[in-house]
Amino acid sequence: PKMKEDNCLHAALICLGMLYYSHAITTEKLNHTRPSLHGHHEKGKEGQVLHRSKRGWVWNQFFVIEEYTGPDPVLVGRLHSDIDSGDGNIKYILSGEGAGIIFVIDDKSGNIHATKTLDREERAQYTLTAQAVDRNTNRPLEPPSEFIVKVQDINDNPPEFLHENYHANVPERSNVGTSVIQVTASDADDPTYGNSAKLVYSILEGQPYFSVEAQTGIIRTALPNMDREAKEEYHVVIQAKDMGGHMGGLSGTTKVTITLTDVNDNPPKFPQSVYQMSVSEAAVPGEVVGRVEAKDPDIGENGLVAYSIIDGDGMDMFEITTDYETQEGVVKLKKVLDFETKKSYSLKVEAANVHIDPKFISNGPFKDTVTVKISVEDADEPPVFLKPSYIFEVQENAASGTVVGKVHAKDPDAANSAIRYSIDRHTDLERYFIINAEDGNIKTIKALDREEIAWHNISVFAVEVHKQHQEAKVPVAIKVIDVNDNAPKFAAAYEAFVCENARSNQQFITISADDKDDSANGPRFIFSLPPEIIHNPNFTLRDNRDNTASVLVRREGFSRQKQDLYLLPIVISDGGLPPMSSTNTLTIRVCGCDSNGSLLSCNAEAYILNAGLSTGALIAILACIVILLVIVVLFVTLKRQKKEPLIVFEEEDVRENIITYDDEGGGEEDTEAFDIATLQNPDGINGFIPRKDIKPEYQYMPRPGLRPAPNSVDVDDFINTRIQEADNDPTAPPYDSIQIYGYEGRGSVAGSLSSLESATTDSDLDYDYLQNWGPRFKKLADLYGSKDTFDDDS
Repeated sequence: PKMKEDNCLHAALICLGMLYYSHAITTEKLNHTRPSLHGHHEKGKEGQVLHRSKRGWVWNQFFVIEEYTGPDPVLVGRLHSDIDSGDGNIKYILSGEGAGIIFVIDDKSGNIHATKTLDREERAQYTLTAQAVDRNTNRPLEPPSEFIVKVQDINDNPPEFLHENYHANVPERSNVGTSVIQVTASDADDPTYGNSAKLVYSILEGQPYFSVEAQTGIIRTALPNMDREAKEEYHVVIQAKDMGGHMGGLSGTTKVTITLTDVNDNPPKFPQSVYQMSVSEAAVPGEVVGRVEAKDPDIGENGLVAYSIIDGDGMDMFEITTDYETQEGVVKLKKVLDFETKKSYSLKVEAANVHIDPKFISNGPFKDTVTVKISVEDADEPPVFLKPSYIFEVQENAASGTVVGKVHAKDPDAANSAIRYSIDRHTDLERYFIINAEDGNIKTIKALDREEIAWHNISVFAVEVHKQHQEAKVPVAIKVIDVNDNAPKFAAAYEAFVCENARSNQQFITISADDKDDSANGPRFIFSLPPEIIHNPNFTLRDNRDNTASVLVRREGFSRQKQDLYLLPIVISDGGLPPMSSTNTLTIRVCGCDSNGSLLSCNAEAYILNAGLSTGALIAILACIVILLVIVVLFVTLKRQKKEPLIVFEEEDVRENIITYDDEGGGEEDTEAFDIATLQNPDGINGFIPRKDIKPEYQYMPRPGLRPAPNSVDVDDFINTRIQEADNDPTAPPYDSIQIYGYEGRGSVAGSLSSLESATTDSDLDYDYLQNWGPRFKKLADLYGSKDTFDDDS
């Protein structure tokens, strides 16, 4: 039955197509005319009259249905010429798009068939050219004529959405009809023919939350007060159907995922009404006590919560901060706790949203409160001194065992353990003090001297008896109170000078005093002369009442010859109770002064010399004496250098003498021999260059066989024996020496006189005679002897 319905449908469409294109055929005939002698006249461009004749083609069909799947090729149309008499002499030829492949023509009848199924969505029309020719001669009988074959559309393409899946967001609590997203589908069928491409949208899944507009595809909310916290994501299926949504149309679907975005429509709420926390009294400020959390189902900035303490007896002891990562309130210790003072605290904590949406202010208040109870736990604390530091006073020179002061500590724990005290010996290395371990009384062990140490800074430990690890430490400063135990003395080692011509009551020195005691036992100082010399005829003392005193001359005229030194005792008393005094001696020298009072000399001997000689004469005499001494020393030195022998002789060797001849020939006047100035070394002419002879450290013992008989009178034998001994005696002078010749003359045209390079020169000199000069020249003979000699020696 379905096949039958399809064939009927195709036949009906063909009939409709023939009627639809009948008017187009007539128009096409009029447009494709060829010149003829019969017909209408038409004026050309140049004024000539054109004759239009009736078109010779007959058009039967101009379209073909797409997707035709019949057993026979579908007839597209028929070509026929009015000159065709049916005798078969005319041949029809088809060319153009698809000719011979898609479209074939019967060259006798002119019928055109489509051999392949056509798809309008692939190609909507084809342009072909037809021509009638003589079958025998192939001569064109009609001019070529162009025509179009259109593919008739059928509803063979379903609607397709641009995307397979859509994602959209819409705020929660949105009003009904709020636009969410628009989905769009397209249909490949011909929109200008029938309803094949007319689409209608409908919702298949997603009711009753959302709806879609049938013509536009816009999705809108359909339910009021949708809550994200109840359901956040919705899956909606939208259908697009062609044929205007009527039966028989094709359809396509797409999925739309719609997410509700958050708004601040929920206030924070604590899950419980009371939080219980505990903290040790040993905790330090800043330590975390606990955490509280208010639940807010909103997310993002809508769920941000800030915490604060708004009431409670622990507001001064605790604080709360917000941890924005965990959205928790962190309770921290603010001050040090004391279990024995207060064992528990209460706080009222508020949690409030940071950002509030005015649209939902009626859902408020967007905050909540909770009670936090904090209990303080007892901790084993070290002893605590009643004071952070102690200051005591004790007099110097106090007897051993004098009480300085008392420290006191207690155990802050409920057990109230007993305390033991001790002194940190690192702070009292000299062991001046001792402390009673039970009551904390500090006493002296030995006498104290304020002038040596005015303050003693020690540390005292307090330790629980049963818990030695629990200890406390407190600084103790002990001030040593001054006692007047030091007498005043001169502030410096004074030495006064008085002129011989000093006037009566003339002041020549001012003295002051120094006292090691404190200012209360020191100044003011009182200066006086001892009672036994209060009427001293030479000097007198005046107390200036400013801790200084002036010494004055009582009489005129002093003489260094009679007395050049005076010792004046002075008594100095301090202002202590009882006062202390000391007698200090002032040394006064008598000096010679000029008329202006300037000192010239304070020596008595110099005064005696002045009677006969002046100062300038004394200086001249001393200078002459020094010059004479220098001359004598130089003379002696030169004599010693001149008499020093060039060779050191043994004292017992008296048989050999060196005779010095000072005769140098003609001397400086003998200019014919040589120029003596050329041989002198100007750089070292004034220097003394000693010999560098080296005396052997061992003594040579002559061989006994060489010495002649003591009674021998043969002088030749004696002399030869002595010569041989001298030649073979290494201890006899001249000794081996190294002479350094640092000067070879300035600007010498002869060049160097050194023989250091002579060994490398080619010389014809024969040095064989050196072999006969004895063992003393053996080394020189080895160096300069002939090659044959060297070979013989070796």
